[in-house]
Amino acid sequence: MNLSLSFSSLSKTHSPCSLSSPISRQLSFYPNAPQLSLSRLPRNFGSQRGIFLRKALPFSRQNNPPITAAQVSNQTENDDFVLEDVPHLTNFLPDLPSYPNPLQKSQAYSIVKKTFVSPEDVVAQTIVIQKHSPRGVHFRRAGPREKVYFKPEEVRACIVTCGGLCPGINTVIREIVCGLNIMYGVEDILGIEGGYRGFYSKNTVRLTPKVVNDIHKRGGTFLRTSRGGHDTHKIVDNIADRGINQVYIIGGDGTQKGAALIYEVAVAGIPKTIDNDIAVIDKSFGFDTAVEEAQRAINAAHVEVESVENGVGIVKLMGRYSGFIAMFATLASRDVDCCLIPESPFYLEGRGGLFEFIEERLKENGHLVIVVAEGAGQEYVAAEVHAADKKDASGNKLLLDVGLWLSDKIKDHFTKDRKMAINMKYIDPTYMIRAIPSNASDNVYCTLLAHSAIHGAMAGYTGFTVGPVNSRHAYIPIARVTERQNTVELTGRMWARLLASTNQPSFVSTDQEIFDKEIIQDINNMNITSI
Repeated sequence: MNLSLSFSSLSKTHSPCSLSSPISRQLSFYPNAPQLSLSRLPRNFGSQRGIFLRKALPFSRQNNPPITAAQVSNQTENDDFVLEDVPHLTNFLPDLPSYPNPLQKSQAYSIVKKTFVSPEDVVAQTIVIQKHSPRGVHFRRAGPREKVYFKPEEVRACIVTCGGLCPGINTVIREIVCGLNIMYGVEDILGIEGGYRGFYSKNTVRLTPKVVNDIHKRGGTFLRTSRGGHDTHKIVDNIADRGINQVYIIGGDGTQKGAALIYEVAVAGIPKTIDNDIAVIDKSFGFDTAVEEAQRAINAAHVEVESVENGVGIVKLMGRYSGFIAMFATLASRDVDCCLIPESPFYLEGRGGLFEFIEERLKENGHLVIVVAEGAGQEYVAAEVHAADKKDASGNKLLLDVGLWLSDKIKDHFTKDRKMAINMKYIDPTYMIRAIPSNASDNVYCTLLAHSAIHGAMAGYTGFTVGPVNSRHAYIPIARVTERQNTVELTGRMWARLLASTNQPSFVSTDQEIFDKEIIQDINNMNITSI
């Protein structure tokens, strides 16, 4: 049975997160959801360690579509204002006591003109609007609140990392531990080793500022990770058995979906994907580092191909469904002649095809560099290889190596058909990029993410993801960042800038329009595997 909590009964009185008039408040998080009995919730939840956990399955965004302005409760004259709110512990425990925020006595924060975020502060999802446009969707601004719902000595927090590696994971771990301890005086912090499965395999480590002091200088994850294969009910039981009342989850969209199962303790998600394909937020941590490190591979390819006759360099970068790394790395480099991404299908032969472009560029410059995202061209590779249906532990399709396939196709075409000698250089730096520590920009960003998550959890919010929306950090409902993947907009200015920079063809044949979303979705749904 798919159970969800309904918050339609939360009204205007007891919730500390209510927004006063004239701002409307979105109260019904999951419409049409059956009620779950709260009779076993302890009234002294704040003085315990968060034993109550629901064992219900998560709500489905498909069954419960996003709430529109027409569904917002307590609407005032601002009928076009929508607040997509996040759950609060007082939604489950109306009598939960609050306490003064320890930051009031912090020497560091004493210099801040306005230490605490106002309950009225929200962040707009869309900032460019016309005069009479609706105000649209907003999210709660992240930051410290004047009141908290945990005493520092009663907090037992845990941190878990899931999914693939990404620069900056260790920085987030470090700053959560140091932030909890230094800002809020929390000393009981556990690291869950090996991803979600570590919850019930008893793999934990006690985390202190001293233990995590220099982990930000290393790549990977200090806590180790895993993909999929976890038992949600065991995780929930283990959280309750350990007396954990704050859970910090670092992971991608699959990990964030798992976080939606367990948020009657304070659950904060820190979105992680090197591909930058998480919706709503401006960008994911590790992306800047990945783009910067990709420059080394592109530069190496360029040096190689300009040193030989008819040099062709191919650099394969990350990007399963989204070509952001390939696009930004291409724009940053200025040495790339062609960029191929999953969102923009291409073809090889004929007028306006890739082979024609390569031949023209070789005649003009004597060499060229191609950047290809790992998810590009999968429909062609799968058709030739007749790949089996295989997926990884997280349920993602295993991709074929488009870089090797493209290298072979180019060599065969020019040596056999065009009788041209090609010096092919293929570079795949993907695992080298994933494994490095984060750069300075991402280190700062990871600190902001960690602190925003801490402030939100201590203030009693749960079931939320943190991230910048239009450069302001906000608390976002988990469902909003997992309902779809962020992709490169082929009709947007950034892709136009890339086309202008590389002067590559659009790869639209004379008898077809630009590929629409349905065609792209059909490509993504193909059964493909890895070689």
